[in-house]
Amino acid sequence: MATLCRPAVSVPEHVITMEETLELARTIHADHPQLPLALRLMENTGVRKRHILRPIEETLKHPGFEQRNTVYEAEAKARVPAVIHRALEDAELRPADIDVIIYVSCTGFMMPSLTAWLINTMGFRSDTRQVPIAQLGCAAGGAAINRAHDFCSAYPDANALIVACEFCSLCYQPTDLGVGNLLSNGLFGDGIAAAVMRGRGGTGVSLERNGSYLVPETVDWIAYDVRETGFHFKLDKRVPGTMEPLAPALKELAGQHGWDASDLDFYIIHAGGPRILDDLSRFLEVPAEAFRFSRATLTEYGNIASAVVLDALRRMFDEGGAPESARGLLAGFGPGITAEMSLGRWTTSASPRVPAGVSARGSVATAATPRAFVDAYTDTEEPGRAG
Repeated sequence: MATLCRPAVSVPEHVITMEETLELARTIHADHPQLPLALRLMENTGVRKRHILRPIEETLKHPGFEQRNTVYEAEAKARVPAVIHRALEDAELRPADIDVIIYVSCTGFMMPSLTAWLINTMGFRSDTRQVPIAQLGCAAGGAAINRAHDFCSAYPDANALIVACEFCSLCYQPTDLGVGNLLSNGLFGDGIAAAVMRGRGGTGVSLERNGSYLVPETVDWIAYDVRETGFHFKLDKRVPGTMEPLAPALKELAGQHGWDASDLDFYIIHAGGPRILDDLSRFLEVPAEAFRFSRATLTEYGNIASAVVLDALRRMFDEGGAPESARGLLAGFGPGITAEMSLGRWTTSASPRVPAGVSARGSVATAATPRAFVDAYTDTEEPGRAG
């Protein structure tokens, strides 16, 4: 069984609290007729603080789509490698051991994908497969886990690297004054996560089944309008109620596996907002405490899009993981409305750590390592390190 190992997570160093967010909204949108409603919705998200790439004064400016995308590319290249390095270290693998890189992001665009740059600069093999996913939004974290599981099921000796890079603050649009956009301005944060799925060995969640489900006639509930000024987020007021049609899909997937979705040992769920977790607790008939990892991500980082599921899993690792063979559910939700779901058991590997310079397959790693890559990991710990 393929095992999803401990994720590494990093958030930027600039922080904005909910109190500061509300005060900004009162100042910037003082004449907005629906400001009281927007403030109430933001307060009810449960978000205490968020991390953003730039100081808030710069975040609120809009220098144009081209410049924002330039910032996205530069920041991704500056921040992602260190997170990948920690994920590989936690999985006891080296870049040369990775057979596919699945990169998910919905807050910037690059072609070639960042995967090509990573292969060229971090010592990954030239025959490493690339799977960039750009249009699944918050569901992409779950989709990346599922596609990695599919790959490792097809190639049992393979290892997959998952990377989620989301700079939601680069999508702020000062001219969008709908209540949904005002709410989004107080909900989304920036974050990077990476995790390795090992085909053999490893400690973490050993995946056994995955599935997808799309709620019919909801394609315009979460969407982007792509305009001259960039990505304009569209959020329908019906989105918080989507757990009613999605909970049965979670139950069905578990039932197909002979499990009861209401009687599992752990739940790693994308926390788009507090009602998502509250409704899922009600429809699955599980205690609210079951979603404590997801709720902690929402509280401390806000909605960091595709990186949420990986950060919630990282928090479970930080708590000590789960008992051997404990059964669990992982799920990401996003545009479509789409659910990407997987089932697995906690497993602990007794495999020895791979010596430096030797790949997990026993061969000496010969790929050249750029000086910049070496320097990145000999510096002191980055301020934004989260796990």
